[in-house]
Formats: sequence, structure tokens, C-alpha cells
Amino acid sequence: MSDPRSLLDPAFVRELEALRRRLSVTVQSGGAGERASRRRGSSAEFQDHRPYAPGDDLRRVDWAAFARTGEPVLKLFRAEEDSVLRLVLDASASLAFGSPQKFEVARRVAAAILYLALANGQRAQVLTARQAAPTSRRGLERIGVPRRGRHALASLLRDLSEPRAGGRANLASAIEQTLQQAERPGLLVVVSDFLDPSTVTQALGHATALGHQVALIQVLSREEVEPNYDGDFSFVDSETEAQVELSMDAAAVDAYVVRLAGLIDELRTWSRKHRASYVRMTNDEALEGAVRRFVSRAVD
Repeated sequence: MSDPRSLLDPAFVRELEALRRRLSVTVQSGGAGERASRRRGSSAEFQDHRPYAPGDDLRRVDWAAFARTGEPVLKLFRAEEDSVLRLVLDASASLAFGSPQKFEVARRVAAAILYLALANGQRAQVLTARQAAPTSRRGLERIGVPRRGRHALASLLRDLSEPRAGGRANLASAIEQTLQQAERPGLLVVVSDFLDPSTVTQALGHATALGHQVALIQVLSREEVEPNYDGDFSFVDSETEAQVELSMDAAAVDAYVVRLAGLIDELRTWSRKHRASYVRMTNDEALEGAVRRFVSRAVD
């Protein structure tokens, strides 16, 4: 297990404090707690403002503040409703690639998201996607306990620090199992490279149909985005251990780039259609930019 404290350094935490008020969850979970409510007629008191983002409900715009400043902002209210952020972390072997390792980057961005949720009074939960055996129908290796409050951060960071990237994952099964154990809708965040043969978008569609808000964070290595291969290579699938002999010339590299672009376009198109956010980042990218795009509900 890596040191949980290494996932969040003090400078990064200061950056997150500046961002946390912009995190909005647009579903109600129905329990007791504190969150920014969008339900009309609910008993709530004004809490704060946040900048307007495309897709937000215009009924929540503070038009008086807009008239004063010229900047559209939304009213946030504190209500007796509970919001649960469920973070599914892909721990398959393909995440062990790259320098820094994709899995380490995925854990750090996951830690940032969990910090934001706890700081906003939401409950948060870590679920690890990996199959115990290739034939297993269970997609989740670990199901963490939902926790609330800043004091719970250390426990959630331990949940992130315990797994190592290795073996296989069936991301669609992991998402479906997450939905089965969820008592009520919430924010479903999936952190993965999405290099997964399962029907992921179908499972994500099931999540939105059940009322969950969805956010996707795709972590790729620079070598995967910009491959630089020339010659004969023996490639070994990190999850199945299948070996493939390939001659990598310009045509082969172009074919790979086209397939990766197809995957990215599939995730982007699905996200736009279902009003989900989709953040794509590389392992050499600064985390702050990715977290800002997550908070603003961007579709990369």
C-alpha cells in the first residue's frame, strides 16, 4: 500500500479549496445531509453562489446579481438532502502503464474529487473495479464504506491507496454492480483509461436511466496518445497475457490512432447526449487543469 498522504499535497489542497464551491450535484439522494438543492419548493436556506455553466437550470440564476456584475451566477441552497458521490476506480493492469504510472495519476485525481465532495458536505465512497477471476461476474473487487465529513478523508485515501493495478477488469460489470448496491441515485464518477472490451456505455446508460449523474475521467499515457513505434515488436496484453507480433509502420500507427480516436469520440458523444461530463487527461498533465474541467462539467 502506498502512503495515502502522498495523494494530496498542501499546495494542491489550497487549489481544491478555491474550486470546491463550484462542485454541483444535480440529483437528490433522499437521505439526510447537506447539499446544494435543485428541487423546487424544498425547504432550504441560501448558502452561496457559483458561476453558471452550460446546461444549468436557468431558474436558479440570481438575476439581481447578474444585473450588478454582468456575470451569471447560480444560487446554492443548503437543504436537508443527502448526496452520495460513488467513485469507481479502474485497477486493471492496463493502468500500470506509463511514467508516471496511469494508476498513480488516476488515484491522485480521484483523491482530489473525494476531497471536494467531503468539503461540500457530501458522502463519498470508493469502489475498485477489478475481477477476482476471468470468469467472475463480479466487477468490483472492493466496495468501500460511504463516508462524510472532512475527518473521513484519511479513510477514503486509504481506500484509494490499498489496491495495485493488475489483472483484469470488466468496467461494465463494475458499474452495474455499483448500481445494484446503490440505495438511491447520486454522482457516479468513473476513473479509467476505458481501454476495456465491455459494453461500458450501455452500463452508463443504465446509470442515467436510474437517475444518476455521471462523470467520466479518462487517464491515458502520452505514449498511448502519441505513439512513436517503428519496426517489429512483440506486444503482450497486460490483462490477458496474449502475445501479438506486429510490424509497426506508419500505416499501423495510423490505424491505432484512428481506433483510439473512435473510442474517445464514443465517450464524448455519449457524454454530450446524456449531459454527463467527460474529462480526458494524460499522465504527464497537471492535475489542477483536469480537476477544474471536472468541476465545470466539461466535455473534452
